[in-house]
Formats: sequence, structure tokens, C-alpha cells
Amino acid sequence: MSVLIAADFDAADRAAWWSALSAALPGERLVSSVAEAADDAIDIALVANPPAGALQDLGSLRLIQSLWAGVDKLLADPTVPLGVPLARMVDPAMNAAMAETALWAVLGLQRHFFDYAASQRTSQWKPLPQRRADDVTVAVLGLGQMGRAAAQRLVQHGCCVQGWSTRPCTVDGVQSHAGDAAWPDVLARAQIVVNLLPLTPATRGRLNAAAFAQMPRGASLVNLARGAQVVEADLLAALDSGHLHRAVLDVFSTEPLPVSHPFWSHPRVTVLPHVAAQTDPRSAAAVVAANVAALRRGLPLEHLVDRVRGY
Repeated sequence: MSVLIAADFDAADRAAWWSALSAALPGERLVSSVAEAADDAIDIALVANPPAGALQDLGSLRLIQSLWAGVDKLLADPTVPLGVPLARMVDPAMNAAMAETALWAVLGLQRHFFDYAASQRTSQWKPLPQRRADDVTVAVLGLGQMGRAAAQRLVQHGCCVQGWSTRPCTVDGVQSHAGDAAWPDVLARAQIVVNLLPLTPATRGRLNAAAFAQMPRGASLVNLARGAQVVEADLLAALDSGHLHRAVLDVFSTEPLPVSHPFWSHPRVTVLPHVAAQTDPRSAAAVVAANVAALRRGLPLEHLVDRVRGY
């Protein structure tokens, strides 16, 4: 049996992943195409933005393991076989990186560091009041693996952390809330909202004019999840009106962000090129190897996606 690596990698990423996966899966035959497998059946596919149709007609396929945390593109591809278990990537190193980015963004907003960067560009010496971490309430939307890691790091920093998820979830030190009824109150309490929700039909466009109006005047948004969850025109309107103070954005509806997009030049928007938490091939390969070994031994697989819920 063969393991297919179907991924949209550049040369450097391909070399790093191939090296890490080869080392983690010494007993497996890795191939990069169906033709390369020849007469050997492919029963496992390791995927990262695979071309449409790459997994079609693989009759022996028993596991689709994503190398990325997000699986929304895979779920939207009608050629991905529905009857094959799909596992998302839960990489401890990626969770730690996301928590670091969330802390960086919150600390920058708490201490006005983004404002000082703007003042530097206009040669303004303008000290602002210094807030302690416990003066700041942060709402973390989404309490999955990354959301929990980010929320816990913010608790350690000293922030008052509110968590919101679709279903009840307990995180040490976090005031957790669940369901649509709790959504307005969580937004209303937060000076900073950190979005780490999965992209599903229910979360697409959820951060819109109504949501921004529920946030306190002067609040800020940090979006580290998916661009499609934010209605960009509504966010720009909320920033331009002064209702929202600042936005730190790592993800966008169109990526790369078009050079003509107003986010690039907006004085209160910080743009990152989708780098808040990148998969680390070294640690991710170990996660892949554990699921491959479980499949071979007939044991339960980890981090399977519920296709109905979308994550």
C-alpha cells in the first residue's frame, strides 16, 4: 500500500515536508502522484490544498489526513470522497504559535503599541494611558485546540478572558459561554475580540455590522481564523466611524490581499500575510505518524472531522 502526498507546496516546503514525513513514516511508501504508485494501491492521502479531483477514484482510500488545521476547502470540494474518514491537523507547535500571536496582538492593543507605531510615522510624541492586563477583557471566539491555547495564554498574561463556543466548553481560568443566546453579551463585555472560530456555514460572515455594533465603542478586533467570517465592508465602516478602534488581521476573504485593498493603507488596520500559526513539518509529521499507525493497527483515529458540523 502507498501513502499519497497531495499538496500545493513550493519547492522549499515540499523538501521540508518530504524529509519530515519520510523520517516519521519509515515503513511507508510515500508517493506524490497516482501514477507513481503504479500497481500499488493508495490507502492513505496526506493533503494540503490538493488540486480538485486529486482524491477521486481512489477505491482503496481509508484515511484522508490534512496537513493543515483548517478543512473548509476540503469539505467544499465535491470530489473528496464522503465515505473516507477525514482527520484535521492538531499540531502542538501550531497551537503554541497561535497563542503567541494572540498574546502579541492583545498586548499590542492593551499597551497602545500599534498606536505608537502610527505616531512614529507622523513624528508625534504622544504618551497614552497605560492599562494593566487585568484592566482588559478579551473575548476569545472559538474554544477548539487553538482557541483554548490562546485563551490560556491570555489568562497567564493576566487578562480577564471570556470564551465563546457553539457548545459548552470548560477552560481553566476562562469564563466560558456557549450558544447564540450568549453571543451578544460576550461581545458587549470585550474590549478586544480574538476570533478563532472554524469556518462553517454558521460562522461565515458572522462578524458583521450587527456584531461590531454589539462591541463597546473603542473595542478592537483580532482575526486569526478565516477571512470569510468577517464582512470586510462592515469592518471598514465600523473603523471609519470610530466605533471600533483597531483591527489586527491575519486572514482575508481574498488571499493574497489585493494591492488595491483599503486594509493595506488604513491607519487603524494591521495586516499580516496569513502567518499567525504555520504548520511545523517536524511536529506535524509526528501527528501524522500516530494516525497512520492507528489505522494500520485498527485503532481509533484522532481528530476526525464531523462533516455535518464542519470541523
